[in-house]
Amino acid sequence: MGTKPPEASKASGLLLAIILVGQFLAILNVNIVNVATPTIESDLHSSGAGLQMIVAGYTIVYAVLLITGARLGDLFGYRKAFLGGLAVFTVTTLAAGLAPATGSLVASRLLQGAGAAMMMPQVLTLIQRNYQGAARGRALGLWSLVVSGGIVVGQALGGILLGFGLGWRIVFLVLVPIGALLLVAGIRVLPADQGGGKTGLDPWGLVTLSAAVLLLVVPLVLGRDLGWPVWGWISMALSLAMFAAFVRIEQWVAARGGRPLVDARMLRSPGMRPGLAILLFGPATWGAFLFTSALHLQGDLHLTPLASGMMLVPCALAFGLVGLAWPRLPPRLQRPLVPFGYVVAAPAYLGLGLVAGDGGVLYAAMGALIGAGLGVQVAVTNMATEQVDGAYASDASGALLTVMQLGQVIGVSTVGTLFITLSQGGGSAASLTTAVAMAGLAVLAGLSSIFLVRRRVPIAA
Repeated sequence: MGTKPPEASKASGLLLAIILVGQFLAILNVNIVNVATPTIESDLHSSGAGLQMIVAGYTIVYAVLLITGARLGDLFGYRKAFLGGLAVFTVTTLAAGLAPATGSLVASRLLQGAGAAMMMPQVLTLIQRNYQGAARGRALGLWSLVVSGGIVVGQALGGILLGFGLGWRIVFLVLVPIGALLLVAGIRVLPADQGGGKTGLDPWGLVTLSAAVLLLVVPLVLGRDLGWPVWGWISMALSLAMFAAFVRIEQWVAARGGRPLVDARMLRSPGMRPGLAILLFGPATWGAFLFTSALHLQGDLHLTPLASGMMLVPCALAFGLVGLAWPRLPPRLQRPLVPFGYVVAAPAYLGLGLVAGDGGVLYAAMGALIGAGLGVQVAVTNMATEQVDGAYASDASGALLTVMQLGQVIGVSTVGTLFITLSQGGGSAASLTTAVAMAGLAVLAGLSSIFLVRRRVPIAA
């Protein structure tokens, strides 16, 4: 096959830029509102529960609908699903910025999460379908940079915008023209595709999986601030029953010749199951690290939101640089890099706990080591999906993104709760104990990665 013409290369680069900026906006919205909650409370007279839903509602809906969003792309076409999700996201971001009351702001945030859930799975699927070999590795490296950068930039950008004294609405309104421009560019550039319209949505699978995720995520997100009420524990127990029901329903759908929401044939692809385990434990450490670092730097060390966000920049840069460098390594080094990354991250978490009282260069250096270690997660994504049949690309994207999101929620709720509880007693016990917990999660991710990298991948003819 000849060399790709310059026009195609340019279009390919523009395609990647559009879908990654869309993903960046969606990830940015997870954290950009955090630093604005005091101003929102003052302006809209929001209750504690209202503030929790303003922050957490986006994440809850996003996590619940990710797999459904992936299936919508499979059904109606990845271009239509991405652009539709981007349109919903942009309009509801405008609605959030103009919201006159807490209720309307919560509703806008919920709909924002739905738009993001429709848009986000298409990014990984479009990369899988439009890039191969080294180009695919580079695209996934940029994808990892966006994932890591969006989280940290959200915290820092929120602080910068509020520093201008323009009020909380600016954290939403500044994103609206970007979304609108992206939508116009996407209509012109994104390749047309037909999707797989015959596959169906698997409504019973959708209902049971959504219920299972909702029953798990809601108490994990809200339980800490509500004092872990009894209903939360009952909800998490019911989520296990709903997950079991979901598995049985999926088996029933497959036995009748239908297309289940999560196809077991996709899960049987070599690499998917260990990849899912790694992307549960690894992001759990990442989410816990970002959450507890913000509390420690702003609460214990009294840094401003902007200063605490800047402290995390070395971590985000190291994360992204490793993701970008991985495809350029010799093939014999690429696979062993994955467990080695967690070998680096686990002791770096322990080091972070030991230097927590410093909050200066040593803290930033430990953060950079953590980011470098966790940067191998882009390799995990590539290895987990490298033998997935193209027909199940959307299923694989949705499953990986859902597990990554759940991992971050679990890390924040469990390790974050541990940090808050221990912080009430003062001293350095909170930082050190949570550092041990994060190191333990990194070890679990590293052990899971052994099952991923030991596989022999057949060489394409």
